Amino acid sequence: MQLTSKEDITLNERISDAKHSLLEKTQVLLEYPRIMENVASYAVSEEAAAVIKNSNPVYDESAEEIKQKTRAIYIMIKTRADEPRSWLPSVGFLLPKIETQGTVLDIDEMLALGLFIERSFEFTKWLKKDFNEPAAQPLLSTLNVIPDCSQAAGEIFRVIDREGNLRDLPALRAIRKRISGLERDLKNAVSRYSVNDEFKRMLQSPLPSQRDGRAVIAIKANFRGRIPGIVHEVSGSGQTIFLEPLDVVEKNNEIILEKRNLDAEIQKILKELTVKISADSESLKKLHSMIIELECIRARAKYSVLTKGCFVARNSIARNDAENHYSLLLKQARHPMLKKPIPINIEMNGEIRALIITGPNTGGKTVALKTLGLLAMMNQSALALPLDEGSVLPVFDGIYADIGDEQSINQSLSTFSAHITNISAITEAAGENSLALLDELGSGTDPQEGGAIAMAVLDFLIEKKTRMIVTTHHGILKHYGYTRQGVENASVEFDARTLSPTYRIINGLPGESRAIDIASANGLDREIIENARKYIDEDKSDVSEMIKGLEQKQRELAGLEKKSFIEQNKLKEDKRKSDLKELQLRQKEAELKRESLGKLREFLSESRKKLENLVRELIEGEINRGKTLKVKEFLNDLSSYAESETEALAAEDRAINEQLRAKEKKPERGEDIVFSAGMEVFAGSSKQRGVIIRADKKKGNTPSWLVETGSLKISFPESDLIPAPAEKLSSGPRAFKAWAAEIGAADDVVYELRIRGMRFEEAMEAVRRQMETAILSGLKNFSVIHGKGHGILQKGVHDYLKSHPAVADYYFAHPDMGGFGKTEVVLK
Repeated sequence: MQLTSKEDITLNERISDAKHSLLEKTQVLLEYPRIMENVASYAVSEEAAAVIKNSNPVYDESAEEIKQKTRAIYIMIKTRADEPRSWLPSVGFLLPKIETQGTVLDIDEMLALGLFIERSFEFTKWLKKDFNEPAAQPLLSTLNVIPDCSQAAGEIFRVIDREGNLRDLPALRAIRKRISGLERDLKNAVSRYSVNDEFKRMLQSPLPSQRDGRAVIAIKANFRGRIPGIVHEVSGSGQTIFLEPLDVVEKNNEIILEKRNLDAEIQKILKELTVKISADSESLKKLHSMIIELECIRARAKYSVLTKGCFVARNSIARNDAENHYSLLLKQARHPMLKKPIPINIEMNGEIRALIITGPNTGGKTVALKTLGLLAMMNQSALALPLDEGSVLPVFDGIYADIGDEQSINQSLSTFSAHITNISAITEAAGENSLALLDELGSGTDPQEGGAIAMAVLDFLIEKKTRMIVTTHHGILKHYGYTRQGVENASVEFDARTLSPTYRIINGLPGESRAIDIASANGLDREIIENARKYIDEDKSDVSEMIKGLEQKQRELAGLEKKSFIEQNKLKEDKRKSDLKELQLRQKEAELKRESLGKLREFLSESRKKLENLVRELIEGEINRGKTLKVKEFLNDLSSYAESETEALAAEDRAINEQLRAKEKKPERGEDIVFSAGMEVFAGSSKQRGVIIRADKKKGNTPSWLVETGSLKISFPESDLIPAPAEKLSSGPRAFKAWAAEIGAADDVVYELRIRGMRFEEAMEAVRRQMETAILSGLKNFSVIHGKGHGILQKGVHDYLKSHPAVADYYFAHPDMGGFGKTEVVLK
């Protein structure tokens, strides 16, 4: 039956909804929402934070454009110390009100809108300042079209100040003056009851009070009727009557009328101001949308800086071989949610569509899948990743995972059924540019049938050109990985001596489950273990031996590779020394020539003198013009010869110097050298010993490092650094730098320290750690949320800040941002 157009649309919508549901399920499975909550905490806008928390990875090419913008702001934050971090008020809900006819914004709403416009201008001005990031053209394009709403902010702050108070406008000044005079008259009228001896004895209290906004006096009940007036209230005991004397009534009335006039005038001013602002409503909506977008990007950049992440490339050429490029490469990748993650490497070249990882339980297979999936989502959310430079990730149009035991009692699904349900949805949704992560494919049922289903699923997804990482214990899939084009076996390395995993993934080799060895190590009875070994058939034993042999060959090959690399470096170094010796001989030869040329010049000078004397003698005697010309020609020939010799010698000097500089370069280093803060190195052509302080700006495409050599700090490209043997640093500036780098890597500073609910000692220790980390990381502002309560934590925090030499100022937060329950701290 052919589908009609309407039915076709319905089917597409159903497929789209199913795909969306599967993507969201994978995000929750891989803990992506927790990452975005962390990112949202770095936003200075509640609206931007809400957008970040509800955001999803971008599954199309626009992901790279967003990443370019994030990377540009990332560089600005790292290289500048003047980033504005002022709180951005929430104004999105106000923008529709501005367009509604007859709506009047109140003073607080006006203040929020004015502050949003002003602080948005500060933010965009900082972004445009010294903008020199050529790769971030999309960010510059966005900045160039942000509307200028400064006129609206000017109108707002002409009426109110930045504390949210109405200014002393002429229309309000006269009314306020009348109110002030009436209140003074009222005070005099009421006070005469407390100073007059006749009335004083009738009063319950000499102080006047207010009821319903009107001034009253408190008199004793037994004097009721002695003072004419209006009773407003009687105390609960009946002993006190709150009375408004008749001579005070009119004054109260006049004050109330004037206050109503004041309110009406204020309402009129706010209405006129709202009408003026409404003329810019379209520009305000555009400004709000673009600033929230930029703030979301800045929060991503801030997270990336503080987590010390790297932005990954989309493709890479491996081993200088244009035919063997990596389509996916993770170098020393760490799972961002683990406290002590073990770095892993995952690689797939351009021809591989499926990587089948086998090996023992607890070997790190599932963690590897989760790490890859989560980092891929973070990459498509424009975040820097916790891995090393040189990593590669493509842009996927979908990331799908079936990981873990999802047995559902409520739905009456077994483990196998739950896996098949997920895999069925993945096979339907995944395409050529998708990533599928399948954990323990084919498990939960008969091994033979499970293996058959697993291979059929792989065939189906390979046909769709889906990129896959699969883990399994099925031996048949190891054979599949060797016989199927576009599929590669890999294993998680296992130390047979210690019976513990190394978490290293080895491409090209299948792994063993090691179930019997692990069971033995975990205390299973020896007799049971021996009996189990007998049940393993000979074919399986042969395969096991084959795998062991391959693993041994792999280790031997790696050893030979390393040995060959060392020998090649040694040969290069010997050739370099030989060439240097040859150049030194050429230098010596040039020096001899220079000496000869000096003698020649001396000869020329002497010859010139002699010839000049000769000419003089000839002139004095009989001489003709022909003889004179011949003498001059002889002198010119000698000069030309000397000049040509000088030029030839200079050219030889330049050639030698250029070759010397080329030969003095250090030999190639192995790819396994990783530089980091605190490392001892030999730097530059003079090989000065120093210590790396931190990463510096790249010079071209080459990473650079700031190195401290003696009392100097110099930036060197990574190619000019050689690791030096470590020295013991017991004290001094270099020891402090290394210690500071170590501290900075271990403790990430936060912008909002929450100690509310902690015990006093625990809270003060948290504040102390925050202060140390902030000083080391260069943070100038942060806040401490201590709550109000009995004020114990508040007092403790303020006492600590008052005596700390690094504190420039501290004060309570704005009432809308926490008030007395939150303290803002400014460091020197």
